[in-house]
Amino acid sequence: MTKPYTVALQEARDLPTRERIDAEVRFARELERVLGGEDAVAEVYRAWVDASESEANQIDSSTATKAVRWPRAFDAARQAGLSKLGDIGEAHFEVRVERHTA
Repeated sequence: MTKPYTVALQEARDLPTRERIDAEVRFARELERVLGGEDAVAEVYRAWVDASESEANQIDSSTATKAVRWPRAFDAARQAGLSKLGDIGEAHFEVRVERHTA
């Protein structure tokens, strides 16, 4: 079964494939640990995107509550993902979640 989101380490061209994949796995594992599972990662990320694309008075309290969790979780995951790589310049993680249709 596939995850409801994907992770990709970007701008790490000289990094061997195995190290890139290991970093992406560490990143995803930490996101899931902090947020409570893979479905929670997708839910919190969607809330963060919705909140960032809206005016404050346009989002409900549930979305706001979820959205504020994303930056801290992302930072913890970024640190975990990059922890064994040393200096890799402008490399960064990209998370993608398929937009849900309600």
